Amino acid sequence: MSWVANVMISVDMDDNENAEALSEWLRTEAPRSSSPEPRGVGYLRLLTGVENEQWGGWKVPECEVWAGALNHADLDALRKRFFEMPWRVPNAVQLLVMDQHEYFFRLWMIRGGELRQFAPLAPNEKDEDFFQE
Repeated sequence: MSWVANVMISVDMDDNENAEALSEWLRTEAPRSSSPEPRGVGYLRLLTGVENEQWGGWKVPECEVWAGALNHADLDALRKRFFEMPWRVPNAVQLLVMDQHEYFFRLWMIRGGELRQFAPLAPNEKDEDFFQE
């Protein structure tokens, strides 16, 4: 059985190498929420760039966006690792996480030397009005 978390990060182009390193950590070392072993929960793939036709519009993006679907990821460990990365432009990095059975992404950013969430902490996702168009 799987437990999927959709994850995206947006970084300044100068931080592409750090995004690659975070992706490799997810692939090889990231702990799973279900057990300490085995390690590795998936990886992130670059969605932006000149060669990537997934990104819409007529212009080249001015950020790098990476995304992936992680399996049984320890999301606390992911947030900790994201925060501890040696980002060159830490105010530009953003972590977006939508865990299984959630209906929107939670946004995490580094501000004032700490990782802070910039989304509702506990939205009423069971509310009938939430599902109306």
